[in-house]
Amino acid sequence: MNGPAETTARAEPGAPSAPCVLSGQVALSGPGRPPRSDGHAEPGAMAASGVPPESQPGGPSEAGVPSELGTPSRPGLPSRPGLPSRPGLPSRPGLPSGPGGAPAELDWDRAVELIREAGEICLACHVVPDGDALGSMLALAQALRTCGKRCLASFGEPFAVPAILRFLPGQEMLVEPARMPRAPKLMISLDAAGRARLGSLAGAADRAGALIVIDHHASNTGFGGVRLVDPDAAATAVLVEELIRRLGVPLDRDIAQGLYAGLASDTGSFKYPSTTPEVHDLAGRLLTAGVRPETVSRELWDRAPFDYLRVLAGALARARLERDAAGGRGLVWTAIAREDRRGLPYEQLEGIIDQLRRTDEAEVAVVCKELDDGRWYFSARSKGHIDLSRVCAALDGGGHREMAGFVWGGPVDEALDRLRALLPPAP
Repeated sequence: MNGPAETTARAEPGAPSAPCVLSGQVALSGPGRPPRSDGHAEPGAMAASGVPPESQPGGPSEAGVPSELGTPSRPGLPSRPGLPSRPGLPSRPGLPSGPGGAPAELDWDRAVELIREAGEICLACHVVPDGDALGSMLALAQALRTCGKRCLASFGEPFAVPAILRFLPGQEMLVEPARMPRAPKLMISLDAAGRARLGSLAGAADRAGALIVIDHHASNTGFGGVRLVDPDAAATAVLVEELIRRLGVPLDRDIAQGLYAGLASDTGSFKYPSTTPEVHDLAGRLLTAGVRPETVSRELWDRAPFDYLRVLAGALARARLERDAAGGRGLVWTAIAREDRRGLPYEQLEGIIDQLRRTDEAEVAVVCKELDDGRWYFSARSKGHIDLSRVCAALDGGGHREMAGFVWGGPVDEALDRLRALLPPAP
């Protein structure tokens, strides 16, 4: 992971380049668009504090934690090379329409229409964004910029890009949440299961003239006027790519990089059950657009400061295995207090759960991490037999079946007792 970020001045987000294909026009790239990045965009914010990626509470909980893995079974099939040039196109094969599945055609058409009519569009993802939230938002922002739209992209406080995501292109389009319009004419929410997940930007979403919601969480609360929500999608990036396709914007390297980061993040680097043939098809198209998978993998998973190794060693030494928990399926857990971090930023603890979840004797793995404000964040993983989204939702958290979390304000032992009681017995 990168070291502490330095504060840099952001470029004023403008309205560059030629319009995209919205009414049979020809999509062009114009001189107003900044030069392509090599995958290493300028960092736009200081090191993150607070809570890093995990749960998607659907209710008013302020867990401040980004999205988790879904368990999709039929994300939308990406189209063959040769992108369409008009909106209102039929769904791709494998992208069902209607209630309970992917968004209906009327929703796609309405979203395209709202975007076509807008001069300025405000984008917001959930607080403390993860790879899918920020990657999807920046990819869409760059696509809309290609359409000649003025875009403002942001997320609620703490307004800080996590170190592992500072390689994403398009961060010059980010603005502090205070600079977002109080009542935007058109706002698009990305990867947020509920309005509370937008943090300080929830009010702007409430006051927006039109609100498009793009999300893939089963716990989505149903907010927004136009809902591009599909719980079966592997990532919000899948839905954003479909919207970009319908807008007629060709994928370039920078747009594809954000989408690939989102897709890789929410499929656990293509190793979780959400990884379907369609997901690999989409990943292949993004690679064709110029994404370098080794760059994304290194930034997301394969970097850490030396102090991380010390913190990891301590966390593993404190790990406890409870073989009888979860109806005999097993629970393994560890705790990391603030003093155990050795000065390491909280955001850099994220990978520890992936080491703990390897335990053969445990279906469920949990890492209890003390936040900077003294609360505890419980990051939970399962191997598929237990639905952790339901367990964590009962503790005012949420997430996906195999990846979820919650925030706890009391003693760790008390939360663990509650968690154990909620884990279902063996069938």
